[in-house]
Amino acid sequence: MKDRAFISIKGISKHFGKVRAVDDVDLEIEKGEFFALLGPSGCGKTTLLRMLAGFEVPTAGEIYIDREPTAAVPHFLRPVNMVFQNYAIFPHLNVFQNIAFGLRKDRLPRPVLEERVNDALALIKLDGYGARRADELSGGQRQRVALARALIKKPKVLLLDEPLGALDKKLREQMQLELRDLQRNVGITFVFVTHDQEEALTMSDRIAVMSSGKTIEHGPPSQLYDRPRTRFVADFLGTMNFFEGRVAGSDGDGLAIETDRLGMVRAQGPADFAVGDRLTVALRPENIRISPHTPNDDVDTIGGTVSNTAYLGDRTHLYVTLEGSDQPVLVARQNMDGSGSDGPAGHAAVSLWWRRSSVLLLKSG
Repeated sequence: MKDRAFISIKGISKHFGKVRAVDDVDLEIEKGEFFALLGPSGCGKTTLLRMLAGFEVPTAGEIYIDREPTAAVPHFLRPVNMVFQNYAIFPHLNVFQNIAFGLRKDRLPRPVLEERVNDALALIKLDGYGARRADELSGGQRQRVALARALIKKPKVLLLDEPLGALDKKLREQMQLELRDLQRNVGITFVFVTHDQEEALTMSDRIAVMSSGKTIEHGPPSQLYDRPRTRFVADFLGTMNFFEGRVAGSDGDGLAIETDRLGMVRAQGPADFAVGDRLTVALRPENIRISPHTPNDDVDTIGGTVSNTAYLGDRTHLYVTLEGSDQPVLVARQNMDGSGSDGPAGHAAVSLWWRRSSVLLLKSG
């Protein structure tokens, strides 16, 4: 990927006094990629985005955009534009004037200006909205106008700081797909910041998960969700059950692990674990099944008692207490064909099973 990198972030740090907001980050982003910076509040993702934009000067390191060093270049000379969470729509201007605002210094002939703005309106699916006042727009329409105003300058990179955070859940989900389609249509490199895991998984080509100013892991969404390398990423993306264990021996092409709550578990573990190593076993709730009938091979089983349930519409969460443990295991059961009320009730004895290919092995600590 190094020879294709369109944005190279090399050893970037930003210190505010004794606080290391961003701490020696290295990242490479390809041209035309939809790249997410994901992490909890205070992890450094917004500070990193602001350094890409030129609003913050790095304490150390360099940022290359299209192979040009930019860490010392002021924001108004960089080939980037930014969309903020609050959209920053000018209330005293109509939609046309808002979108055209960034072109005011170009002194374009009126016909050319109108063509550019009308093309931008068509791109965001707001044809005919040019005369609308800002206060006549919905939240989703305001977001589209902010995007058009940023894109009309044809930047090489578009930066987005939690652009959907102000929208309600249903509109946010709709705009996720629209924003992804828009990015594919214009072909511009998008870098966006979010703390919303589902948003990052839905929209991104790749994700960098950050914590305490550092990038913990980065890769395609499916890789980070299905096969994370660290407990932090496994826990932050989605929901996970964790069990502490020790490698007891090899089992064919995998490992046998003695765990604190599940007993002996088999896994297709990586080769860098040896007998006696301490590790963490991780299982996604959706990969644990509750059924009286289990496949004949390649599974492990354990009994327990349902201590609580939570109906969530499309799925039901069941909390199953295992013998000798007061910490329940979370199981996610899809509700299909109105089956939400058909599952086991509280205090029911159940059998849990999972495939060994679903077991993740993570280094402890």
